[in-house]
Amino acid sequence: MKFLPLLKTCIRALVRNPMRAALTILGIIIGIAAVIAMVEIGQGSTLQIKNTIASMGADTLNIRPGAISKSGVNTGAGGRASLTNADCEAIAKVCPMVLRATPVVRASGQVIYGNKNWSPETVEGGSVEYLKIKSWYDMARGQPFSEEDVEQARRVCVIGQTVAKELFGDEDPLGKDIRIKNVMFKVIGILQKKGANMMGRDQDDSIILPWTSIRYRLQGLGGGSTTTSTGNSTTTFNRTDKYTASSVDYYTDAPHPRRFNNIDSIMAQISDPERSSEAIDQITEVIRAKHNLKDGQLDDFRVWDMAEMSRAMSSTTEVMTNLLMIVAMISLVVGGVGIMNIMLVSVTERTKEIGLRMAVGARPQDIMRQFLLEAVLLCVVGGALGIMLGKAISIIVSRTMNWATASSPEAMALAVGVSVFIGLAFGWYPSWKASKMDPIDALRHE
Repeated sequence: MKFLPLLKTCIRALVRNPMRAALTILGIIIGIAAVIAMVEIGQGSTLQIKNTIASMGADTLNIRPGAISKSGVNTGAGGRASLTNADCEAIAKVCPMVLRATPVVRASGQVIYGNKNWSPETVEGGSVEYLKIKSWYDMARGQPFSEEDVEQARRVCVIGQTVAKELFGDEDPLGKDIRIKNVMFKVIGILQKKGANMMGRDQDDSIILPWTSIRYRLQGLGGGSTTTSTGNSTTTFNRTDKYTASSVDYYTDAPHPRRFNNIDSIMAQISDPERSSEAIDQITEVIRAKHNLKDGQLDDFRVWDMAEMSRAMSSTTEVMTNLLMIVAMISLVVGGVGIMNIMLVSVTERTKEIGLRMAVGARPQDIMRQFLLEAVLLCVVGGALGIMLGKAISIIVSRTMNWATASSPEAMALAVGVSVFIGLAFGWYPSWKASKMDPIDALRHE
């Protein structure tokens, strides 16, 4: 028989028992729907994690001071004040894989506006590059601080939306003065909303200032004198040279932090997160040269790779998605067993039909092709319905539970392929059994 007449014969045979056909493909529908839903939810979760880490700086490296040991006591990371702004500038200038770098200085304390006060999770200072690295340079409102603001240590800041809500409520924060440790800072910008990071910390509960403003206005006064003006007030403050080089002997003789010359850390954005180890080697070489560290001397700093965290989290999500897919595949196997069972029943019920067809000239391969095509048709129809059901489940989950989902054409194509394979695999034995019947015995069958 040619394919089209054979297809029509198969469709008529299946339509003859619609309820049985529907129940037969139910297992395939459920299995395919589970595969589609799990893949889309899993890919959506992976994408959400990547976006979250990206907002934290997946392509960034954090360089922090190292540890010191004195009288058998190790201070741990950050005990040595070993990093300066000169190190940051050298990294940005010399390292080919570093797109930009910023010094980072941290502070803490109560923030006051009028009769309201709030203690933000993050009060950090950086250069103009800080906001670019954090993808915060485009303000929700207002403008970021400038290079001149950093150079002059001006009393300006940008605030996150949580801080704006807690301190100002419905009032417009732009142009208002807030007080941090009895120092007034003018709000010139409001950061874009980011929400919580993967550790559950509110990224919007932040105040970002020029790093020089934190170092010279909030944390103390250094040597030298500089006069700057903010608004109608003029403030004179002392500064030490923020480009002072580190000294190895200094750490040995006086390991306490040098408060005014040093920064808390350096944040560097790299061009390719997949080559972060190469960027780390470049940064290590530059800082060791700046600190005059000889061969055999330990590093007085540490480099933390955010890209490694991104890869670890993505790998964990992929493993969970694959496990869920295995569970879904098991349901497909169960559905395939159901198809084999129903096809064997169908072969037994249609024994006389098989004998009659063989008696009028049908070859064994024609009989096998007919029953095999019936099994494949059942699976393809079940696969199509399963894809629609899985897509519907994905949309419902996304809208009702606010879970991220991502459409996966590859999973849909895979579902169709798996459906055809199941039809061929589980329909082969009933088809083979039908093709091996003796025509005379088949016609005598009661």
